[in-house]
Amino acid sequence: MQISDNFDSGNIRVIEASDPSNIQLEIKHDNQSDFYQWFHFKLQTDPAENGERPEHVMHIINAGDAAYVEGWEDYQAVASYDRDHWFRVPTTYDGKTLTFTLAPEYDSVYFAYFSPYSYERHQDLVHSAQMSPDCQLQVLGQTLDGRDMSLLKIGQEGEGKKTIWLTARQHPGETMAEWFIEGFIDRLLDEDDGVARALLNKAVFYIVPNMNPDGSVRGHLRTNAVGANLNREWLEPSMERSPEVFLVREKMFETGIDMFLDIHGDEALPVNFLAGCEGVVAYDERHKALEDKFKEILLAITPEFQDDRGYEKDEPGKANPTVGTNWVGNQFKCLAYTVEMPFKDNDLLPDATVGWSDTRSSLLGRDFLTGVYHMVDELR
Repeated sequence: MQISDNFDSGNIRVIEASDPSNIQLEIKHDNQSDFYQWFHFKLQTDPAENGERPEHVMHIINAGDAAYVEGWEDYQAVASYDRDHWFRVPTTYDGKTLTFTLAPEYDSVYFAYFSPYSYERHQDLVHSAQMSPDCQLQVLGQTLDGRDMSLLKIGQEGEGKKTIWLTARQHPGETMAEWFIEGFIDRLLDEDDGVARALLNKAVFYIVPNMNPDGSVRGHLRTNAVGANLNREWLEPSMERSPEVFLVREKMFETGIDMFLDIHGDEALPVNFLAGCEGVVAYDERHKALEDKFKEILLAITPEFQDDRGYEKDEPGKANPTVGTNWVGNQFKCLAYTVEMPFKDNDLLPDATVGWSDTRSSLLGRDFLTGVYHMVDELR
């Protein structure tokens, strides 16, 4: 039996792996950070005896000190034999140790916190998108590890057109965010989709599919190469600590913004929801009306969305100005929302086999395009 994390977004430390029924593991910390929760590793089994393999029991023994321990409650890890189709496996948490089990059907199996979105797939996404006549692939600069900060500009400027920004994976372990973006882009570039065509007549989109490529490749949960939580860097980013945010902000100043969506995943809450910028100084009744309308539209579009559960709203003037949605909403006085999806399942429409998944995230991204379509005329 062999266990490895020596690949894109891999993260695990083997403590003991001599007995399939008692595999002891630990999750590694993000570099220069106390954050950890993302795991992703490959298990190569011993040859099957009599055509059967024993049940493998994996214990993540430092789960009780992870960044968001409430994320382990009612959570199930995901596994895959082909790295394409991911399914949930029986998982328990006793307050200290996360334990999941599987009797492998094949010689090699991958496990992860959520369906991974590889850097190679990211490259495929942005380079296939640029093949559309409506899309330009721009490189804003480089990260600390020397990777491209890729931006997709979709649509052409014109008089009266709105400017809409989407960013995803400020927190690299929240891979559902880039699955969402993949679905959004796929539909936006569909020449046969009437919603997409109508939107591109009214708006220009600027999309950053992966705000944190270094953290993504390194197998981080929440931070970049030097331990910076990018979603706390928006007030005063720097090229030395948070070039990802610095470069994106500079482009935002150049384009202006009429609507902003920042795509994330939440470890604890088993629902899809929005978080606004109610506590920023510039927030007013017009802002509230835009927020309320967008939520009403989404509730009408998809049963995957709800507005009963979510984060507590900030009191007036008390919002954290270093958070992306707060900074953008205040700076550009525009509709700005954080989109949150679950690592677990969506309680409203549970699926025992896959839970909330890469495919469902992508489909939600496609649904959000309809929501943007119904909002675009109201933005300014």
